[in-house]
Parts: sequence; structure tokens; C-alpha cells
Amino acid sequence: MLKQLSFDRQIHSAFPLALAAFLILGLARLVLDDLKSHGSFVFKMYGRPRSETRHQLPVVVSSKDLVDEDCNLFDGKWEWDNASYPLYEEETCPYLVKQVTCQKNGRPDSFYKKWRWQPNSCNLPRFDPLKLLDILRDKRIMFVGDSIQRGQFESMVCLVQSAIPKGKKSLQRVPPRKIFKIEDYNVSIEYYWAPFIVESISDHATNHTVLKRMVKLDSIANHGKHWKGVDVLVFESYVWWRYKPVINATYGSPEDVKEYNVSTAYRLAMETWANWLESNINPKSQNVFFMTMSPTHLWSWEWRPGSDENCFNESQPMHHPHWGTGSSTEIMEIIHDTIQNLKVDVTILNITQLSEFRKDAHTSVYGERRGKLLTKEQRSDPKNYADCIHWCLPGVPDTWNEILYAYLLRNHQNLP
Repeated sequence: MLKQLSFDRQIHSAFPLALAAFLILGLARLVLDDLKSHGSFVFKMYGRPRSETRHQLPVVVSSKDLVDEDCNLFDGKWEWDNASYPLYEEETCPYLVKQVTCQKNGRPDSFYKKWRWQPNSCNLPRFDPLKLLDILRDKRIMFVGDSIQRGQFESMVCLVQSAIPKGKKSLQRVPPRKIFKIEDYNVSIEYYWAPFIVESISDHATNHTVLKRMVKLDSIANHGKHWKGVDVLVFESYVWWRYKPVINATYGSPEDVKEYNVSTAYRLAMETWANWLESNINPKSQNVFFMTMSPTHLWSWEWRPGSDENCFNESQPMHHPHWGTGSSTEIMEIIHDTIQNLKVDVTILNITQLSEFRKDAHTSVYGERRGKLLTKEQRSDPKNYADCIHWCLPGVPDTWNEILYAYLLRNHQNLP
């Protein structure tokens, strides 16, 4: 009996403690449920966690991220880097089109992916996708141009997409645009098809192959309305101009079609583009870049005298300065003159010489022609079917974007 009374007393004395513990647990559950709510008192007082906050702490750009303004990023050499390159692989990026997936299309070697561009007097900052997205938070970056520029757009998407969780990224096709969105950062990476920058009869996003090209040298408004307000604009236009020495174009009356020398037409088009920039760009909030011409490697006699081939089967970069006949110094001068006279700041990304070295990095016979992969018969005839204009990805356009990234870091650091 005494043992039973003692046991009952223990139960009675423990009951208040158990009740208190139950109440504490219940209160803790209520607090945690409240914390999960965006209307929580705690959130109202102290703000949401970093991942849910729209306006983040300032991005820290350290000294190792910055390249000295005196350093010429475009003067250097390609160094073999099997350890840290490529920065992504074909199979890890589902956003690449078949035109550029060279290994998937049958290219037997992978050497072209493992070269790093090394400027002579400084180092490029290591590409950090999350830092770039922080810099671009709540912004749009748009690549404007032809299929070469589309390759740079796809390269940029592949460089950042692996850092984004599933369900937080998406690719939309809204012709003539492609739009890659990163939800958590409210960032939009876009591509806009405009092979001549100004308007032309080749402006349809997919059906642009015409027998006789015709350009409207003083018309840009239909394109420009899509560029207004974009935070970072990256323009490129070259190879479509080089189809023939002359081009059909209008200037003034849309009915007055004339044959123009390509250099004359290009200069008039650049003036139209420059006028649009000066009327529509806010230099305090927008950055504008212009990519110089992407070189071609159509004639092997340029780097191997006496031969009569092209870029097919090339597996090594050139290691001496080279300027191919496919790259026009006259066009380069027009670009320089136009931008020098602008009241709006435009940064020229002079990727021509560094890309000239890379005769090994084109899609060659491991790409598409008119939307279809080459047949076995076509691949066996590289002299007629090798594509020595477009680039494999991963590849050279990734370096263009590493350089663009270096400039975006610098511009971000220099903001007041």
C-alpha cells in the first residue's frame, strides 16, 4: 500500500511538468508555423531570409575579380587547361541546339574544349555564375544579332544554368526572341534575331533564307522597340553582310531599291543604329557592348601554305598572330569610327584576333545545314560541307562571355 501511495504522488508531481512541456511544444509549433508565413511578425520586423528577399545585400566585387583597366584582355594566347576547362559539358546543358553540339553529333576529339584564353598582362577572373546573377538581379541582358550571337547567348545560358535549381529556370521562344528566365534572381537572359541590326527581309526568326538579301538601311524602329529598357545590350552583325561584295538596300524611300557596296551600306546601317542608341539609351542605367566580327576559317592555305582545305580535321589552335581574309579591316574601322563619335558609351569587345587563332573550334562537318545534321555522304565531302563559320559549344563563345563577365564586374564596381 505504501508503495502504491508513493507511486501516485510521483505521478501527481510529474503531471504539471508534462503539461508545461506540452504547452511549450504547442507554442513552439505555432511560432514555427508563423515563421513560415510571409505575413509573420518576425519577418515584418526583421525581413525575409536571403533566398526570399528581392533586394539583396550589395554584391562584393573583390580585387581578384577586377581586371586593371590598362590590361588589354584581347591580347594574349591560348593555353592548354585540361584541369578547369570546359566550364560545362554538352550533356549538362539541355538548352543547346543541335547545330553546336559537336561531340553529340559525332566529333571524335574533345581537344577544342580545353583551351583557356590567357591575356598577356593580366588574368581573366574565374567565371562565377552566382556572382553574375547577383549583378544582374532584377535585370535583362539581351544578345542581338545573327546565329553567331545566338551561340553566345546559348553559351551564357549554359554557363549559369547549372547553378539554378530545377523548376527555377525556363526557356521561352517568343520569335524573334529566346528568353531564359531565372526565377529567384528575376534575371532574364535573352536573344534577339537581327542579322543586320537594322531591318531586312531576313528578319523572320526561322524562315530567313532568301535568294536575294535586301536591307532597310534607315529602318530600325521595329527592332528597337524590343530593345528599349534592356539593362545590358550586346550587339553583333557581320557575316550576313559578307555574302557578296554588294547588297540590295533601301535608304529613304522604301520603294527605291539600289545596289550598295557592302562597306557603304554597313556604315549607313551603323549610323542608323547609333542614332537609335542616342535617342533611347540611358547611360546611367544601361550598358551597351558591341562584339567585333567572328572570324571564319574557310581556306587552310592562310595558315598552312600550299594546302587547299578548310577547318575540317583541325585539332590545334594557331600559336602565332593571324588575320584571315574573311575578317575585314574596313568593317573594323567603320565600327570604331561609329562608336568613337557616339555620345553614349559603347564598349567594343574585340574578339576577332583571339578567335582567329581557333581554326580548330568550328562545327565543321559535325553541325547542321538547313536545319538537318549532315548525312554520311556530306560528311565525307568536307571541302563543300564543312561549316567553318559557327563554333562548337562548349568552346570559343564561352571565352567571349568570360570577357563580357569581366567588364560587367568592372562596371558594377564603378557604379556610384
